[in-house]
Amino acid sequence: MSKQTYRVCFCFRRRFRMTASEAPKEIKNLFDQYSENGIMDADHLQRFLIDVQKEVKTTRDDAQNMIERCTNELKHLNIFHRKVLNLEAFFKYLFSDLNPPLESRGVHQDMSAPLSHYYIYTGHNSYLTGNQLSSDCSDVPIIQALQRGVRVIELDIWPNSSKDDIDVLHGRTLTTPVELIKCLKSIKEHAFVASEYPVVITLEDHLPPNLQAKVAEMVTSTFQDILFSPGSECLKEFPSPESLKKRIIISTKPPKEYLKTKDVPKEGEPQKEKTSGENKETPAWGREVSSLKDGTVTDYKQQDLDEDSNDEEDPEDGDPKSADCTQYIAPEYKNLIAIHAGKPKGGIDACLKVDPEKVRRLSLSEQQLEKAILTHGKQIVRFTQRNILRIYPKGTRVDSSNYNPMIGWTHGAQMVALNMQGYGRSLWLMHGMFRANGGCGYVKKPDFILTPGSDDEIFDPRASLPVKTTLKVTVYMGEGWYYDFHHTHFDVYSPPDFYTRVGIAGVPADTIMKKTKTLEDNWVPAWNEEFEFPLSVPELALLRIEVHEYDMSEKDDFGGQTCLPVAELRRGIRSVPLHNVKGEKYKSVKLLMGFEFV
Repeated sequence: MSKQTYRVCFCFRRRFRMTASEAPKEIKNLFDQYSENGIMDADHLQRFLIDVQKEVKTTRDDAQNMIERCTNELKHLNIFHRKVLNLEAFFKYLFSDLNPPLESRGVHQDMSAPLSHYYIYTGHNSYLTGNQLSSDCSDVPIIQALQRGVRVIELDIWPNSSKDDIDVLHGRTLTTPVELIKCLKSIKEHAFVASEYPVVITLEDHLPPNLQAKVAEMVTSTFQDILFSPGSECLKEFPSPESLKKRIIISTKPPKEYLKTKDVPKEGEPQKEKTSGENKETPAWGREVSSLKDGTVTDYKQQDLDEDSNDEEDPEDGDPKSADCTQYIAPEYKNLIAIHAGKPKGGIDACLKVDPEKVRRLSLSEQQLEKAILTHGKQIVRFTQRNILRIYPKGTRVDSSNYNPMIGWTHGAQMVALNMQGYGRSLWLMHGMFRANGGCGYVKKPDFILTPGSDDEIFDPRASLPVKTTLKVTVYMGEGWYYDFHHTHFDVYSPPDFYTRVGIAGVPADTIMKKTKTLEDNWVPAWNEEFEFPLSVPELALLRIEVHEYDMSEKDDFGGQTCLPVAELRRGIRSVPLHNVKGEKYKSVKLLMGFEFV
């Protein structure tokens, strides 16, 4: 790998010297400081782990065990001698999977609080394999979501063509259906593969009473004793994730009438309005997430905010949708519902009214949320302290793209529903959020969002708050592209020109992106650049990291990404694995980075 040749034309070739992956100057200086005669033994490594990595509880035995793990797991490199580390071995250790950026503590948050105290990993139209108009419906994306740790699965249930069974499909579109029973069986089989904490099935119900009764029979017979069924009455308080381990929960609106007309669009259904703020030439993953700053919605036109999406799951209670309806007669279906959904009459004030005697779930579109927070931000936060708020994508996202989930999370919304097949920056934020708490799909909301009080005491994410801490991020170098990509993938005529984007997603005051310089013609870029991020709400901050390859004539190429919860970052020098557009980890691509809180 000393030199690499690129063919420019039939008679001309360009040759480039290949840079070997070697320790940056800062790493060499640290090794010199914490070693003796070019050797780092257990005592030296212990001091390094305590002083630099801030692993203050490290014992000498811990350090010796780490050297032995390096010897065993990296022995193919043939650089470990007498169970001590030389410079090359120390560098390889720092850049290995033995030195991850996040704490490996498993589930470590308090899981005994009510469900409303947690952010919950939530999918939208979980059965769709692609776009919202014509893709196949299948249990495969449901299985994939559960395997990733998603805890809320959405199913739209409709009568089949013969009106004697139930299909799952996106209504009034060209999507091909999948049988409900197949989806239910797949959920049962895969629900607790990635996490033992409860799975919530939200149902979009478009059924007559006789088929609702059939759904009740299917659900009961499929899930049996793992189904959580508290009865037909609303809960006074939600139970905890701990008490609902390995349980299935049904959430929908208690049915009162059956809609026979087909003129009312469902929530998130494609509607006749123009998309806004999207460059059609930009690939879906490349669209930057929208944000709220200075009290304005930056990614939507005003008319978008004035038109609330119709929501068939949660229409205003008591507002008949059709004169041609049949009274509900299937109590066994109603008794399945553990989390009652509903949207009271009276507009946003009525929707956000907190009832001390019962709890419920409210659904709002992304547009409805962004409009509401301009005038009712603190009421939303107060509502979510006891009740569950679900946010879903606007109906014009027919390509299954997504919106900025931080807007919902910073206002306490528990179920921020994204299209799991809508790969891009919004979904990367979702992946990052739920890497926290052992990846169990439930992340405890910060105490300040849960603290009741007057309007002056309720958390306001748009308020100007003092800086709590500053995160210093050092981007040392990267490697692995040479092994995971073809040598002409980024540039036909030369090695790639990489740069790194690093920044924060969080409350508006903390949200920012910065970038390194571009290093030309280098498969192993060593940027050695430091960035500082003042954080007013570090508890809600996510660290965004992207690598791109600069292209003068076309759009820059994608070189990897990850997103990490700031609250769980390990201080010190860490190896940060990067993922592809879909969120799948590359085999070799990673960055060497430093994290420090000051």
